[in-house]
Amino acid sequence: MFPVILLGIFFTACSPEPAALTVMVHDSFAISTDVMAEFEKANNVKVNFLLSGDAGSMLNKAVLTKDAPVADVLYGVDNTFLSRALSEGIFEAYDSPLLAEIPDQYKLDAGHQALPVDFGDVCINYDKRYFSDKGLPVPATFEDLTNPEYKGLLVVENPATSSPGLAFLLATIAEYGTDGYQAYWQRLKDNGLVVVNDWNTAYLTNFSGSSGKGSQPLVVSYGTSPALEVIFADQKPDKAPTASLVGKNMCFRQIEFVGILKGSKHRALAEKFVDFMLSKRFQEDIPLNMGMFPANKTAQVPAEFTKYVQVPEQPAALSAEQISANREQWIEAWRAVMLK
Repeated sequence: MFPVILLGIFFTACSPEPAALTVMVHDSFAISTDVMAEFEKANNVKVNFLLSGDAGSMLNKAVLTKDAPVADVLYGVDNTFLSRALSEGIFEAYDSPLLAEIPDQYKLDAGHQALPVDFGDVCINYDKRYFSDKGLPVPATFEDLTNPEYKGLLVVENPATSSPGLAFLLATIAEYGTDGYQAYWQRLKDNGLVVVNDWNTAYLTNFSGSSGKGSQPLVVSYGTSPALEVIFADQKPDKAPTASLVGKNMCFRQIEFVGILKGSKHRALAEKFVDFMLSKRFQEDIPLNMGMFPANKTAQVPAEFTKYVQVPEQPAALSAEQISANREQWIEAWRAVMLK
């Protein structure tokens, strides 16, 4: 008995304490506890998630702290902000073996500094009940939103701080061109457009179709939002209470990436975490937690995604090169319209 007790004390004393890995994420990040517990147990690590605002705000923090990084990994920069992340040099390259399971269409960084994790279409969502009760036709085009009958009914996110907000701005540029989008936003402003800083405020506070208490029945959100309204309803409805406007150029495809931050002191663990994010186990947990589609082609999605998600036939298209060269200029031009 005595030797056994000593042996137990010896192994307890010599068991290494879990390492700590810090992952910077946007505020919409979520993953199941049991999924993370598997990774932490397998690698004897404690993963700390650093919530850092919306994608734009998160990237700003990563850039400002790049000489003394506050995290090891960053997740959530998307294709609207990707070029800035790469030009600022915040990431270290990592050629994950899991990239073999990611379709090439999502691999926008040939240098493998930013690896694709998920994707989804940013679209305007609408509250079906509102339009039915009011006997008001659902708007079908961008231009419809400038009509008097829709005055004050649309809430959007600020493109300077929000990735879905920026995606929506890019969709309007694809539709109206660089010579016409400012005039379009002026018409939206004149028609009572509501602008908030982030998705959480827009969807969970302002939108009438989520809480039922908001004032706007139209909101910039995701094409997967109607499916999530069904999945997480206390009493599942036969039909989704919301839907998306998916006309030509009205949606913008968003791809989110993960990267190892330059200067990480836990490179090996950071690589393992990136691999884990791209693995089928993590990827199949994404839809119900973050409302996005998994990038890994082997991952399955919930049946509700197939039933209730409207996939746009002609989403807005702007090249990464166009976005890189003009993003800041477009945002400043947007500010000039909205803040004057």
